[in-house]
Amino acid sequence: MLLAVDVGNTNLTSGVFRGDTLAAHWRLKTDPAQTVDGWGIFFRNLLSLGDFTREEIAGIVISSVAPRLDESLRIMAEQYFRMTPLFVDSELDTGLKIAIDRPSEAGADRIANSAAAWARYGGPCVVVDFGTAINFDVVSAQGEYLGGVLCPGISTASEALFAKAAKLPQIRLRKPDAVIGHGTVPALESGMYFGALGLIDGILAGITDELGATPKVIATGGQALDLAADAPRIDRVDEHLTLEGLRIIWERNRK
Repeated sequence: MLLAVDVGNTNLTSGVFRGDTLAAHWRLKTDPAQTVDGWGIFFRNLLSLGDFTREEIAGIVISSVAPRLDESLRIMAEQYFRMTPLFVDSELDTGLKIAIDRPSEAGADRIANSAAAWARYGGPCVVVDFGTAINFDVVSAQGEYLGGVLCPGISTASEALFAKAAKLPQIRLRKPDAVIGHGTVPALESGMYFGALGLIDGILAGITDELGATPKVIATGGQALDLAADAPRIDRVDEHLTLEGLRIIWERNRK
């Protein structure tokens, strides 16, 4: 079995694959102060919750946008699982041609998302990943990773506004009853929700124009389900796209 780990700035998502089937998955907060032993106990506890054993894990693949954690994760894999983990980067066989100016700058999560989208849906396609940032990643009809667009995440923008404006309350993403908010909280809710929809639609329209073709649009990440129903250019939500991309990349590079 394969242990796949996606380390984001805010959340850590992990899953266990039995063959090409995602047998279990977990989504927790990223702990920037976690130690080697802390990681070891953390993952052994998760496996225990899923009725898996350490000995069943035949490989570990990691995408990380938190470089400060990479070394502790590598040592944890070596000490607790007796194996060297595969860290995703642009030099691996991903099934894509990384066609950006500086391939080494491509985020591991963006590579994993794009590899999974290309393998599952073909191209041209766009992945919209809702996390600390909103990532738009574009794959051509020929399987070229063309880059994309990076925007502040919905929660990130909300927290920044809350921190800078003393009288504004911090709110959570929800669909308001109307665009015009008859009060501070409804106005903030409207701005957050409909502002995100406008951003998504506008950027996808621009990407479509530049491609000269209508891409398949796949949404993933923590807030994808909250917004997809009202975002007409999003074709589907694939909740576990990043983990699937990690599995695909590991399979292509396991030897």
